[in-house]
Parts: sequence; C-alpha cells; structure tokens
Amino acid sequence: MRTLLLLFSVSLLESLSAEENVSGILARQTQELFDAIATGAAPVWDKYVDERASFTDENGAVLSKKEMIETLRPFPKEITGRIKVTDFRVTSHGSVAIATHLDDEHETYYGHELHCQYRATDTWKKTTGGWRLIAVEVIALRTDPPPVRLPRRELQQYVGRYRLAAGKTYEIRWNSDGLEGQETGRQPELLEAEVADMFFVPGKPRYRKVFLRDSSGRITAFAERREAWDLVWNRAK
Repeated sequence: MRTLLLLFSVSLLESLSAEENVSGILARQTQELFDAIATGAAPVWDKYVDERASFTDENGAVLSKKEMIETLRPFPKEITGRIKVTDFRVTSHGSVAIATHLDDEHETYYGHELHCQYRATDTWKKTTGGWRLIAVEVIALRTDPPPVRLPRRELQQYVGRYRLAAGKTYEIRWNSDGLEGQETGRQPELLEAEVADMFFVPGKPRYRKVFLRDSSGRITAFAERREAWDLVWNRAK
C-alpha cells in the first residue's frame, strides 16, 4: 500500500512539475512575441507561430500567420511602447495547451501617455521543434471613461420616469451624490456624466445612456446604447 501511495505521489509531483514547466515555457515565449511587436521582429513570430495559425484580433478581424506578420513594423521614433504579460494561466491537454493572460500595454504616442489592457486566449501545440502557437483570440478590456461634473440645475433636467414597455420603467432621481437610476425589479445604480446628455454606470463601460431632445430642447427619451444598438426609453408624460 505504501509503495502504491509513493508511486502515486511521485507521479503527481512529476505531473505538476511538467505543468509548471509548460507554463514557464509558454509564458516566456508569449512575452518574446509581444516584445517583438515594438521592434517589428518578424523572425520571432515566424519561429513560434504555426504556419496554419489563426489570429482573431481585438477588432474582430481574423488573420493568417502571413497577414499577422505583415502588420509587424518597428515603431517610429515618435511612438514607444511595451506590453507586459501578466496573470498567465495554462491548462495542458497532452500535446495541446490553452493559455490565457492579461496584456498590459503602456504606450507613448507623440508625447502622450496611453494605457490599454487586453485579455488573450492562446492555443499551443507541442511539436518536434517545441511549442508552437496555433490560435489566438484577443479582446480589448474596457474601462470607465473619466466623469465630468455638471451643475445641479443641469442634472435636474434628466430626473423623471422613462418607459421601455408596459411594466418596464427606469426612474432617474436626485440623491446627495448626484443622479441615480433604477430599472423595474433591479437595484439603484449611480449615473455619471461622460458629457452633457451622455451618462454611464460605473463598472459597465460597454453601455451608455444617450438622452434625446425635441426641437425645443426638451428631453423626450434616452437611448440605452449597447455597442451600436439602442433601446429607446421614452419619457413618461
């Protein structure tokens, strides 16, 4: 019995060690690929990327290896940047490994600082030449825009009840912190102004509330914008 337990323990440790080794290799190769973007070092991508690899970028475009490598160009002198790979996680499935990671980008663009983050999921395949990238999918992580302060008298214009359908309303009211909104059956939420007539809820950067006015300037509705689609809530009479 002790022998079986010992063999099982050794096998488990070897398995965990192999998993950690794969994670270390793929994390290093992934960082090398990102470091090569700023310098336009196509040979690095040619080395680690399989010939039939598929890339889905943050804009939804699907690129082949050839198309991806053709986008690599050294940054001009007015632009500097680096992407640091963090939160790297790997799940191995024999000769295939799935990696997910957070890519933290800091860029200087003509003297202006930019900061973006991406979440990528990569599929790697073990070959006789080492681990090769066969698929990538990237999404851009969104953050809340900076809010602006509007005078209370201006904010009061938005207070009221708005109706999407029978039994489905959204009430905007004033509280000590500014405006809050509450949809039927849901908890109240803070409304922050991005610009006049456009509001967002902190923590929900994909959505906007765009207020609509008639020819006299009176607010008649707001469009709940989800990406490029609007749900129009009409102001109750």
